Amino acid sequence: MKFNMKEVFQPKLFGLFKKGQYDKASFASDLMAGLIVGIIALPLAIAFATASGVPPQNGLITAIIAGFLISFFGGSDFLIGGPTGAFIVIITGIISGYGFQGLLIATIMAGIFLVLMGVFKMGAIFKYIPYPIVVGFTSGIALTIFSTQMNNFFGLGLGEMPEEFYSGVPSEFIRKWIFYFSEGSIDWREMLLSFGCLFICFSWKRVTKKVPGSLIALIFAVVVSLLVGNYTDFQFATIGSGVSSSSEGAWGLNLSEFEFSKLPDLLSPAFTIAILCAVESLLAAMVADGATGKRHHANTELIGQGVANIVTPLFGGIPATGALARTMASINNGGKSPVTGLVHAVVLLLIFLFLMPYVSYVPMACLAAILVQVAYNMSEWRTFKYLLRGDKSDVAVLLITFFLTVIFDLTIAIEVGVVLAIVLFVRRVMQTTHVNVMQSDTIAATEDPEKASMEDTDRLTIPDGVEVYEIDGPFFFGLASRFEELEGTKSGSVKVRIIRMRRVPFIDSTGVNNLRNLCERTRKRGVTVILSGVTDKVYETLKKFGVDKEIGNENIFPHIVPALERANELAGK
Repeated sequence: MKFNMKEVFQPKLFGLFKKGQYDKASFASDLMAGLIVGIIALPLAIAFATASGVPPQNGLITAIIAGFLISFFGGSDFLIGGPTGAFIVIITGIISGYGFQGLLIATIMAGIFLVLMGVFKMGAIFKYIPYPIVVGFTSGIALTIFSTQMNNFFGLGLGEMPEEFYSGVPSEFIRKWIFYFSEGSIDWREMLLSFGCLFICFSWKRVTKKVPGSLIALIFAVVVSLLVGNYTDFQFATIGSGVSSSSEGAWGLNLSEFEFSKLPDLLSPAFTIAILCAVESLLAAMVADGATGKRHHANTELIGQGVANIVTPLFGGIPATGALARTMASINNGGKSPVTGLVHAVVLLLIFLFLMPYVSYVPMACLAAILVQVAYNMSEWRTFKYLLRGDKSDVAVLLITFFLTVIFDLTIAIEVGVVLAIVLFVRRVMQTTHVNVMQSDTIAATEDPEKASMEDTDRLTIPDGVEVYEIDGPFFFGLASRFEELEGTKSGSVKVRIIRMRRVPFIDSTGVNNLRNLCERTRKRGVTVILSGVTDKVYETLKKFGVDKEIGNENIFPHIVPALERANELAGK
C-alpha cells in the first residue's frame, strides 16, 4: 500500500489563502481575537510554569513557540495551543525523578509519538475513548492542582516536603495534606490577597468578557504587593522571591546534564504526555467544531502537536497542547482562522521581549488564585455528579481513573485508563454482536432485513438435517463460546450447518481463527459448513487467510437462496 502524506497532513493554514477564502475583514477579526487571547494566555502561561517548578520565562517560551507551531501546522481552524494545567502534575513528577533535562527529552519523545500517531492515522481512535475516563482524568488533575496551590494560597510558608515525611504513606497527595496541617501556619495577609484575586477572577466577567479576570487580578496583586512592601515591613512572596531560579532566566536544553542511561525510563512518562496531549487537543478541537460548524482534521492535528512538542523543548519549553478555554475565547471574540493563534503568539513574544523583567513582582498568592480557578473550571464537577447516575461499569471506570490520578500517579492512571478504554470498547462491541440459531422451518428468500419481515416475501423451507446460524455484528474474538453454547439446540441429526453472515461488516484475524476452529470441530462431527451472505470485504479477508480453500468456494455464497440449494444437495446424500 502506497503511503500518501497528503491524506494525513493537511494543515488548515496552508489552504487558507486560496483565492476568495481569506480577506481583510477576516484578518481584522483574527487580529483582534489574537490580541485578546494573547492577553488571556499571559497569566496562565506564567502560572502553569511556576506551578510546574520551572521559571515563568519557560512558560511564556512554550506559549510563544508551541502556540505558533500548533496554529501553523495544526488541523483545526480555531485551536489555540500552549501550556495547560493538565500537565502540571506530570511535569513536576518528571522533574523530581529525572530533572529538567529529563523533562525536555521526554517532551521531545512525546512529540515523536504524536507525529507517528498522526502518520498512522490514529486520530479517529481518540474519539472513542469513553467519556467517563476523560472526566476521571480531568477531575483528578483538577483536584491535584488545587492541592498543590494550598501552600501559596494560604501563605503556609512551607518549602519542599521532605522525602522521609510520612514515607510509609504511598500517596504523595495524602502526604502533602498531612504536611500542610502538621507543619504549616496560615498567613492572613497572603490569604486575604489570594481570596481577593480569586474573587476578581470569578466575578470580572460580569464587568466585561473582553479582558480576562486573571489579568486584572494579576495587576491588582502586583499593585497591592508594591504598596504594602513600600509602606509596611511586610513583603508578599513573589515569583522573584518564591522561585529561586527565576533570576537566572529561562532554563534551556543541555544534553551534557542528562544521563542517557535513564532514556528507557522516560518512555512511560513520554507516552503519558503524548496521550494527554492527544486527548486534550482533539477534545478541544471537537468542542470548537461544535461551536462553529467546521471540522478539524484529527491526524493533521496530532502531527502539528507533535512538531510543536519536538521543537519547543529545544528552546527550553515544556509540554504543550490545545487549550479549550483559550480556543473558546478566540471563537467568542471573532477568531476566524489559525491566524488568530499566530497573532496570539506574536503578542506574547512582544510581552516576553519588553515586559519580562516585571514578572518577578507577581505575588505567588495571585498565581495560586488563578490556578484554583483553573482547577475549578477543569473539575467538571457537575458532569462528574451526572455520570455517577449512569451504568455501573461507567461509574466504576470514572472512579478508578479519578482515584488513580489523585492518590497515585497520572502516568499509572493514563496507562490503566487506556487499558480500560480498550476493555470497555471490546465489551460493548461484543454486546452488539449476537449469534442465533433459526428455530423456524422456513426462512425468507432475501438478504434485506426489512423485506424479510414483510408477509408477502417468499419463504424457503429449511431442509431436514440443516441448521442455520445467524451472526449479527462484527465477527471477532468472543464469539467462539457462543457457537459452542448453541450447538445441538436443534433436535435431530445435523448434516449441514449454514452460517449466515449478511450482517457481518468485517471479520478480524482472531475471528478468522475462531471460524477455522469451528469448521474443524464441525467437520470432525461429519457436518459440512456453508457460509451465506458473505460480503466482498469479508470474503477478501477469508481469502487472505486461505479459509476459502478450507471451506471450499463451492460452500461460500453471497445469498441465502443458493446456500440453501447447496445445503439441500448435501443433506440429501
